[in-house]
Amino acid sequence: MSKAIVELSHPISDGMLTYPGLPGPRVTTEVSRERSPLIDMMYDIARVNMVGNTGTHIDAPFHFHARGVDIAELPLERLLNVRIVMIRAEGVRAVGPDALGDPARLWGRAVLVHTGWSARWGSPAYLGPGHPFLVGEVAEALVAANVALVGIDSLDIDDTSLPTRPCHHTLLGAGIPIIEHMTNLDAVPNTGARLVALPAPIHGMGTFPVRAVAWTDHGVGR
Repeated sequence: MSKAIVELSHPISDGMLTYPGLPGPRVTTEVSRERSPLIDMMYDIARVNMVGNTGTHIDAPFHFHARGVDIAELPLERLLNVRIVMIRAEGVRAVGPDALGDPARLWGRAVLVHTGWSARWGSPAYLGPGHPFLVGEVAEALVAANVALVGIDSLDIDDTSLPTRPCHHTLLGAGIPIIEHMTNLDAVPNTGARLVALPAPIHGMGTFPVRAVAWTDHGVGR
């Protein structure tokens, strides 16, 4: 049986900008091969200085709620081998509850919203206004459907032109992690795929980059 694997995370590189107003990561060399202290081996040790909201990242409840779990405390059952349900919303800016379909199909699933915005990745257009987002009623419906996780291939799950963040408050308040800046969601089948999305288990952080991967034993397709 063939297994199809889809990369859902953008790579992180020195100086890249992924959110307006936040600094890009700095990737530097801490110990170079030429200066490594071992006589019989040359090695490299790098240093990364970055904010948690760098590239494809996951939000833990602590991001918006002081008493919520942090990145290190996220339940693994929400992040590993979770069945995926895709929501197709290409060309839609404000994604409403009607896009979800039958709530019963979402129970316990990782709900990933494909908007197509990731095609702008790396360009000023990606960071500009007009990005797709979920309206607050969608978050309420997802909580009622007991989803495991919610992801989107856009700049933000909320409308950044407004001062409020209803989806962040609602989803994270219910213990549901959020992944933003995903990519390649067009290659994930509507059903039948599974997700792994594991950040480094760092205490005291509410957001951190994540390596998200989807796979299926039946090939990919829509």
